[in-house]
Amino acid sequence: MKIQLTPDLARATRRCIWFEPPEQAVQDIPRLAAYILTYGTPEDIFTLREQIDDTQLQECLDHAPPGIFDKRSWAYWNLVIGRYTPPPLPERKLENIKI
Repeated sequence: MKIQLTPDLARATRRCIWFEPPEQAVQDIPRLAAYILTYGTPEDIFTLREQIDDTQLQECLDHAPPGIFDKRSWAYWNLVIGRYTPPPLPERKLENIKI
């Protein structure tokens, strides 16, 4: 899946992922989508959704990184794609940690 970095998407990306350049942020579409769908304005979301259909949105949700979506946004966007009971939020996994 690829998306084009339009001026509107660059603005949305700067607003939602302020800590890295838009050119870098668009390299990881599921991560970009997670930030915009959680923290974006309605205009930011519209800009993203112009390039991502429901099938691609489902793929983004299926590969969402942990720690970005909140419960409300996660439930809403899963409902948008037809998941009436959303799967669990993505979780961080700590491996090889000895306590």
